[in-house]
Amino acid sequence: QAIGQKTIFLWPEKVPNQREINEKEIQFENDILKISNVQNPTLEIYLPAKSIRTGKAVIIFPGGGYQFLAYDWEGTDFAKALNAKGIAAFVLKYRLPNSKSIIDPKWAPLQDAQRAIRLVRAHSKKWGVNSNQIGVMGFSAGGHLASTLGTLYSEKTLKNYLDSIDEINARPDFMALIYPVISFDKKYYHGGSKNNLIGPDSSIELVKKFSTNLNVNADTPPTFLLHTADDLAVPVHNSLLFYEALIKNKVPAEMHLFP
Repeated sequence: QAIGQKTIFLWPEKVPNQREINEKEIQFENDILKISNVQNPTLEIYLPAKSIRTGKAVIIFPGGGYQFLAYDWEGTDFAKALNAKGIAAFVLKYRLPNSKSIIDPKWAPLQDAQRAIRLVRAHSKKWGVNSNQIGVMGFSAGGHLASTLGTLYSEKTLKNYLDSIDEINARPDFMALIYPVISFDKKYYHGGSKNNLIGPDSSIELVKKFSTNLNVNADTPPTFLLHTADDLAVPVHNSLLFYEALIKNKVPAEMHLFP
C-alpha cells in the first residue's frame, strides 16, 4: 500500500443487523479481485497529495450484482485515478445480502453506505475534505446502492443509533452512476441484483421501495450518468429512467450514452 493509504472499520464496536456465526470473508483473484461474504465492512482511504487537493471527495461503491464486489476494477483503480485529479477517494467494502450472518439482508448495504458517508463527513477536516463536497460513485449494483443512498439517505435503517456519527446527515452532495442498476421492474431489471437484494418473490411495495427512479425528488443530489446502449447485463433503460425522474424534479443531471 502507498504511504498514507489506510483502511478503517465502519462499525468498530459491533456490526448492526448481524449475528455471529463464524462466516469468513472470501477474496478471489483471477482477472479481477472479487470479494464476497463481507463480515466486517471497511472504508479504504485514498488521499491525494496536499499540493493538488480540491477538497472534493468521492465514496466508491464497486459492483458485482450484490453477490460479490469487483473491488479493484470498480473500486481501488478509480480511487487512484481520482487522486491524480486532487480528489480524495474512499472505497467501500460493503456487506452483501447473500451472507448468512445478516439478519435483514435488504438493508445491510444501505446501512454501510449511510455509515460510510457519515464517517467521511465526521473526519472531513482531518482528511482535507470539504464536508459539503462529498459525493458517491457506483458501478452496476454499486450504482444501485449509490442511487439508493441518494434517494433514501434519511431512511432510518438502524434500530438505534450506535454513536454520534449516526446522527450526521447522510445525503451525498453529488452522484456518479456508472451503468447503474436502477429499476427492479421486470421489464428493465438486472435480475441478479434484484433477487439477491430483495428476493425473487418480493412484494410490489419492496420492488417500488428499491426502484430508485421512483424515489427521486427535488432534494435528490445532482447526478452524472454513464451507460452504453449495448449493455447486456444492465439495460440502458435504467439510466434513462433515472435521468427522466431527475429532469422531472428539476435536479441538475448529465447523461452520456455510448453505442
